[in-house]
Amino acid sequence: MDISTREMLDIDAARELLVAAVTPPAGPPETVAITAAHGRVTANAVIAPMNVPPFTASAMDGYAVASGDDVFGHDPPFVVAVNGVSRAGHPMQQALAPNRAARVFTGAPMPARSDSVVLQENVTASDGRIRFDERPRPGRWVRPAGHDVHEGASLIAMGRRLNAFDLAALASAGIAEVAVWPRLRVAVFSTGDELASPHTTLAPGQIFESNRLVIAQLLAPLPITVTDLGILPDDESAIASMFAQAVRGHDAIITSGGVSVGDADFVRSAWTRVGSLDFWRLALRPGKPLAYGRAGHCHFFGLPGNPVSTVVTLLLVVRPMLEALAGSTPTPLVRIDAVATVPIDHEPGRAEYQRGRLDQTNRGLEVRPTGDQSSNRIASFSDANCLIELDKENPGVLAGARVQVLPFKGLLS
Repeated sequence: MDISTREMLDIDAARELLVAAVTPPAGPPETVAITAAHGRVTANAVIAPMNVPPFTASAMDGYAVASGDDVFGHDPPFVVAVNGVSRAGHPMQQALAPNRAARVFTGAPMPARSDSVVLQENVTASDGRIRFDERPRPGRWVRPAGHDVHEGASLIAMGRRLNAFDLAALASAGIAEVAVWPRLRVAVFSTGDELASPHTTLAPGQIFESNRLVIAQLLAPLPITVTDLGILPDDESAIASMFAQAVRGHDAIITSGGVSVGDADFVRSAWTRVGSLDFWRLALRPGKPLAYGRAGHCHFFGLPGNPVSTVVTLLLVVRPMLEALAGSTPTPLVRIDAVATVPIDHEPGRAEYQRGRLDQTNRGLEVRPTGDQSSNRIASFSDANCLIELDKENPGVLAGARVQVLPFKGLLS
């Protein structure tokens, strides 16, 4: 990409540019058992090797009949002798005799020549015969072979991040293993002399650091292996040395802090010792400073240090590119309308994403911000289940106005 670092990019443009910079995974696929494939990305399309179900089956408990038999050529009631039974796992071996019925159970193979099921609750049975009034129709309460999936059909597309339902579909077709792309290797570290790990004792002027943890947790649903490289001091040489080491064994590096324009912000200059830097200013609040670069096959994302800014930029900008790097289609942003229950302030100029609480009430979907929206307040996410999206021209909204929200369910899945 050739993007001026002086240009401010909006969220949609940044997402498009980042995803466009991605090339397909270069490593060879690996084969894994479907029991270990949840969340992995398919390296090729999976074609159904068989019909599912493999035979024509009854959809209900009842009696299998042949709708064209002579016994059904007159007006009801119909009286038919029963001369067999088909159970799940124990099919009836012989074909259905003319003008006869066979007891059949849900999921059991339909006897040869039968084409309809009469529900057991619509039948009176006595002395080996059944009596009923409904005229049988071909295909009634019958599941044909391939009713779920036809042999030769595309069962799973290439680039699909496998979920529980996909794995169930593979299992139903007798597929025990699947080819997937290798997990992405992502290194994460934070920078700042003021930062300390939670298990240590704070020195004067220090705060506990939480960004590495939240980044790792937010990436956990993706096929990613995260390497925590810890906290680095505000020292350009130390940061550059860590970059030089990390690019050799990782597909991406995510840093937190040090990408702004302060005297102690060394991440951007340190990165330029090992790779290129394409842009670092977004028309976004919170999260204006965000660096992106590349060194060989390794992508670099420099996130702002304020915890809320870290989360917002990771979810809205970085995550879709990581999905693409992993070989899958990025999850689109899900936007829905809701009514603001309180006034929401916003200063025009940059799009803003406020933490919000979205609730379904008897009046419809309603949303409110979760208090003070300062970018240092990671606790403001605790009661939040969405982001409230205010575009850059929005002067703020009054209570009762409609706003767009991005549910976390769409962002975190």
